Amino acid sequence: MLIAGIVVVCIILLALGFLLPRFTAPQSGVNKALGGGGRAAGKAPGKLGTWLAKPFHKSSKAANKSASAGRKGRDKMPL
Repeated sequence: MLIAGIVVVCIILLALGFLLPRFTAPQSGVNKALGGGGRAAGKAPGKLGTWLAKPFHKSSKAANKSASAGRKGRDKMPL
């Protein structure tokens, strides 16, 4: 379920990056939410904290890459 949610967020950020390339509020909101989750998970002791924070880091990276791809696609438009 969580993976499907991240996929939906990435698709929305891709569309918003393409349609409104300078509108960064949704991307910063996603980064804030995933960063908070990663920080909270990273407080677990030892290697467990690293392992629990990793999915949040990867999801944040995917969301940023998706928004960036939308902006790059918009830049390549002939209009």
